[in-house]
Amino acid sequence: MHIRTTRLVAVAALTIVTALVGNARAEAPKPGDDAPQFKMTGSDGKEYSLEQFKGKKPVVLAWFPKAFTRGCTAECKNMKERGDAIREFDVAYFTASVDTVEDNTKFAESLGLDFPILSDPGKNVAKAYGVVHEGRPVPERWTFYIGPDGKILAVDQKVQAAQHGEDIAKKLEALGVKKKG
Repeated sequence: MHIRTTRLVAVAALTIVTALVGNARAEAPKPGDDAPQFKMTGSDGKEYSLEQFKGKKPVVLAWFPKAFTRGCTAECKNMKERGDAIREFDVAYFTASVDTVEDNTKFAESLGLDFPILSDPGKNVAKAYGVVHEGRPVPERWTFYIGPDGKILAVDQKVQAAQHGEDIAKKLEALGVKKKG
């Protein structure tokens, strides 16, 4: 009888641990953390990596849930309309989603965007940034500000899609990011 009880307790413990691990999700990197490396294809057909900007300039990576949706359209339009304010800073900036390169290219073209949308259809980068997780198959609308040293400077988890371009420029100013010229 004692062996049977021990076995039941062991099975129950293993079941609980498996459930907890199965529901675990990657935490979003926080300010001061190393930013997860990425290499993604942009809507302009070029490949971009965090490594190519290391030691050169900060990177803004703005994740959005889904191309051709109302909120994402408003966000990208505002980033285009306020792009002049963002471009005052010596920074590389992108939006990103888990849509295919083809879908993001069509989306970018439909809006006449002047910045690339990066694609992560395998969701590996999105998971590393914590924007895709258990119960969330599309990215959270979060923006990561990454320093030239590859460290997270700030994370905006309360993005307002319709004013995101303005908010990015304000955040770059607040972070003391160098202006061009």
